[in-house]
Amino acid sequence: MKSNGRPTPDTAIVEMADYVDGYQVKSTRALHAVYHCLVDSLGCAFMALAYPECTKLLGPVVPGTIVPNGARVPGTPYVLDPVQAAFNMATLVRWLEFNDATWGETVSHPSDTLMALLVVADWCSRNRIARGKAPLLMSEVLELGIKAYELQGQLGILNPFRRLGLDHTIVVKIASTATMAKLVGCTRDEIFNALSNAWIDGHALATFRSEFNTGSRKSWAGGDAAARGVWLALLALKGEMGYPSALTAKTWGFYDVLLKGKELQLQRPYGTHIVENILFKVPSPTAFHAQTAVEAGIRLHPLVKDHLNEITKVEIWSHASSLMILNKAGPLHNPADRDHCLQYTVAVPLIFGHLAPEDYENDFAADPRIDELRAKMVVMEDPSYTRGYKDPEIRSNAHAVRVHFRDGTSTERTEVVYPYGHPTRRDVGIPFVFDKFNKGLAEVFSEKQRKAIQHALDGVERLMATPVNELMDLMVRS
Repeated sequence: MKSNGRPTPDTAIVEMADYVDGYQVKSTRALHAVYHCLVDSLGCAFMALAYPECTKLLGPVVPGTIVPNGARVPGTPYVLDPVQAAFNMATLVRWLEFNDATWGETVSHPSDTLMALLVVADWCSRNRIARGKAPLLMSEVLELGIKAYELQGQLGILNPFRRLGLDHTIVVKIASTATMAKLVGCTRDEIFNALSNAWIDGHALATFRSEFNTGSRKSWAGGDAAARGVWLALLALKGEMGYPSALTAKTWGFYDVLLKGKELQLQRPYGTHIVENILFKVPSPTAFHAQTAVEAGIRLHPLVKDHLNEITKVEIWSHASSLMILNKAGPLHNPADRDHCLQYTVAVPLIFGHLAPEDYENDFAADPRIDELRAKMVVMEDPSYTRGYKDPEIRSNAHAVRVHFRDGTSTERTEVVYPYGHPTRRDVGIPFVFDKFNKGLAEVFSEKQRKAIQHALDGVERLMATPVNELMDLMVRS
């Protein structure tokens, strides 16, 4: 007969709970980085409000629902419960495939959690004020944001969730659960309980992000995961129990069921590494893997724009991760399908010299020249690009493009190793972040409101001292 004694709590979950509950952020570089992430994310969210396929998903589950002291959703008139607010905000930031990204075996987008933290902190602040307490400051959102980036990114570097068929939003859920639990006031043990429930939860399959099934769910899957994290955190706050061997239980634990008996791998202890090295998607919206391919296409545009009918072949050199996710021939059925097609994201810049969010829409994609050029593309792996992508000391994301013409001539092989959003190109990348932010503001707000928002976000020191609810009030749209 087996003993029914409770097992020792899983070390991996203990480390996550201890990190979120007790780690002190002292890195100035990390604080500046998460500030830029917030600015970038708000720009993405505001730009997404122009797309009806996104906005139809926003608002309360039941129209007309009134939530006392509810969370504001920036750029909208909605006042929502924290779970639905997290879904709304994380869906907005993710919709255009334009928000920041990590690297590794499982690429993810930590700003899904950052934006959810923002609206849940607003809900917390308004309820604190209603009880006669001081509101939360943005410094608390930024510090938890750093931890969300770290959890999400570190879990993705070495653990191949995508190759096992799981969607990368599993790490969004884990990071959201941990940081939301801390935000709403859970103790260290309650954070563990919430996390254990997150690990044994049902996890999304990557079906909607892959091959023939690629569709719009990939743009709200992060919102779904972040909202689930909020819900699990609130349950833990009420005293819901946890499960000490959620990962390691024989037969029934996460390791045996989903990792084929392997354990989670970390490249380094939790700290501030991920946010300090985050990868921004600028200036073009597409899967991060394709960013350098887009830039190569834009560079070649002046040389090919007047000779499109003379092109016989386009060679694209890529790395293994990009090939696994983005190498796609045949018809593309929707914007989500197109932004996950390497060939499409090279064809558009070659023809037009740009790649903007609206370039994925059906009317634009109907231009026959795009598919004609896609059909002439040959995509191949450059092993050195794959090595550079995987090497933690390099972390490149390289592509090269060469165009061949009917007369036997060709362009030079145009190579881009690091995209604009890479840490090594911050001097040119950060101005694009603010361009994106200001463009999003201009599409949503009046000049007076826009200037007030810009003033509030003018520097990390000013932002950290701002009460969350006051910042959110500036971004309400009636």
